[in-house]
Amino acid sequence: MKGVYLFLANGFEETEALATADVLKRGGVPVKMVSIYGDSHVTSSHNVTVIADMTFGEFKKEACTGVSGKNDMMIFPGGMPGSTNLAENAELMEIMQKHYAEGGSVAAICAAPSVVLGQLPDLSGKKMTCYDGFEKPLTDQGVKYAGNDVETDGRIITGRGPGLSIDFGLAILAYLKDSGTAAEVKAGMML
Repeated sequence: MKGVYLFLANGFEETEALATADVLKRGGVPVKMVSIYGDSHVTSSHNVTVIADMTFGEFKKEACTGVSGKNDMMIFPGGMPGSTNLAENAELMEIMQKHYAEGGSVAAICAAPSVVLGQLPDLSGKKMTCYDGFEKPLTDQGVKYAGNDVETDGRIITGRGPGLSIDFGLAILAYLKDSGTAAEVKAGMML
């Protein structure tokens, strides 16, 4: 898989999706929002309808070529039942697992670290965070959970919840670009 993609399923948490995409675009990362459906319209957990940049079929035609590298990233916002809807898309989960196995990076926030990234093999020893109450499936796999706002461990970036969406986006930006770019975007947003 080549590129940076943020995946949307019905029931997604809009702040986590849109704030993350906004921070990345401000930093010059050409992130594309992908509906996991055949329609580009996706409705959030708070009934906000968003038009994604592409449908799942378009994503597969565009991105599922070549071998994934460190700067190729799949991003999963949380929200319920959005996280569950993402995780129940077997084809998306297969793509994520292959992407990660090839050397690609993943990021998830809120419930998604547990519900979605929890489907990655061999998470033992990784440092991750998630929304309070969703940590048990991760710790059962040997994940080191400290409850930090944002965690970056190798090619995995995780965040706790909606109020930390900008910090999550800045962590992804620092990872994909550099800390200087993240600092410039942060200053420009008056944070």
